[in-house]
Amino acid sequence: MSGMTTEPAPAPGRARRSRPRLARDTIVGWMLLVLCVSLLSVVIVVRESLHLSVGERANAAVTQEIEEFRTFTQEGVDPETSRPFTTADRLLEVYLSRQSPSHGEVIVGYVGQEGVVTISHGPGAPSVEEYDLTRDSALLRAAERSTSGTTDTAAGEMRWARTVVDVEGGDDAMLLVAVFTDADRAEADRIVRTLALVSLVALLFAGVVSWLVAGRLLWPVRLVQTAAEEITEQDLTRRIDVGDDDVSGLASTFNRMLDRLEEAFRAEQRFVDDAGHELRTPITVIRGHLELMDDDPESRAVTLRIVTQELDRMGRIVTDLLALATSERPDFIRPTDEVDLSMLTVSLDAKISALADRRWGVSQVAEGTARLDTQRITQAVLQLAQNAVQHTADGDAITLSSDLVEDPVLGRALTISIQDTGPGVPESDREQIFQRFAHGDLPDGRRHSGAGLGLAIVRAIAEGHGGRVDVGGRPGQGAVFTIVVPVAEDTGRAPDEQEAP
Repeated sequence: MSGMTTEPAPAPGRARRSRPRLARDTIVGWMLLVLCVSLLSVVIVVRESLHLSVGERANAAVTQEIEEFRTFTQEGVDPETSRPFTTADRLLEVYLSRQSPSHGEVIVGYVGQEGVVTISHGPGAPSVEEYDLTRDSALLRAAERSTSGTTDTAAGEMRWARTVVDVEGGDDAMLLVAVFTDADRAEADRIVRTLALVSLVALLFAGVVSWLVAGRLLWPVRLVQTAAEEITEQDLTRRIDVGDDDVSGLASTFNRMLDRLEEAFRAEQRFVDDAGHELRTPITVIRGHLELMDDDPESRAVTLRIVTQELDRMGRIVTDLLALATSERPDFIRPTDEVDLSMLTVSLDAKISALADRRWGVSQVAEGTARLDTQRITQAVLQLAQNAVQHTADGDAITLSSDLVEDPVLGRALTISIQDTGPGVPESDREQIFQRFAHGDLPDGRRHSGAGLGLAIVRAIAEGHGGRVDVGGRPGQGAVFTIVVPVAEDTGRAPDEQEAP
């Protein structure tokens, strides 16, 4: 419609993506968060512990002073008369003259209703000008009601206690001990501030170090990401340089995965090319004959016969391709226990002898039971027999044999062999013939009409059982194909041999 505009679609591979959160940021962030919470907890605990210690020390100082005064009133004597004190003012004067108040401590003596005898200030305690506790009416009223307490004053928090002593023949003597804690609390706060500053510096240092270390450890991961972005189906040669630490193992694993992928892509490309070539030939034959087919009944019958043969060949190719694709699955081989090897050999002989007019025979039969997938083994042996038929002529001999042997690699193993009297397999071709779409020459020099997948299927079945396929014989004197699969160590052994150590 006119007047309408459309925005151009983004080019393939140009989709806008948000910046992913870096693993480095996440690691450093969580590390700093945990460390910050830990250090903050330490600072808070230390601060509360120091403040609690200040209060405990103040309480202990007050209690000690009161206990010392009580002991002095009970045991002390007047130094002038060497007799017990008879007046409260003399008791307080002598006692206070002998005291050295601790830091932030103030000691005041009272006599009856006459008031203060003297005041003794310790270092760090407020002076009289800063705070005169003898004029603090609220403190005095509190001292009348209680023997100890905590009071907020103009000089800060003060912890105090008082005691009254009855002097015989005179007025009562009261001693009030007060400790100011603000100076000690300020010192504790200074320590906490220093600790907080050191913690902050440690946090910044840990952040820088963790950033550098995380970058070093995650370097192989970034290399893997870069390599993964550069790899395409057309270029799988990119590899990553690895170090010698644990994280570098990721790069090594990635390189091995690339090796497998590169080999898989090459095998897939070869497989697709060969399969396309093999399937293209029967399709071309069918199309050509259908285009040339006329109304002549005899010509139509010949064309239909050729088309049917080519369709059958295509069906066999597809079936073989599916079998090879299935061989990559873990359930390709489904073994069953207690397979009777002699019965299996007899069954195989009955099936292969119907393939063609040959001199079929059995040279040896294995005895015992084993764990095998009889269907896959039968499929492999039939394929080997069909291969022998294609490379022999009418009247040639094809011999089946089975045996239990001690293999140097597999240990106790079952061997099933197909031996023929055909042209044999040259030494140079014995590995190649097991490749997919490999073709051998027939006795008359022609290539057989198969897809070249049969022996590849045989190898897949043998390897699925944990075994292999061997090729023997001399060129010109026949070929021997042997399937070798491992079996239990006591398979086919006599009872005395099974019990032998």
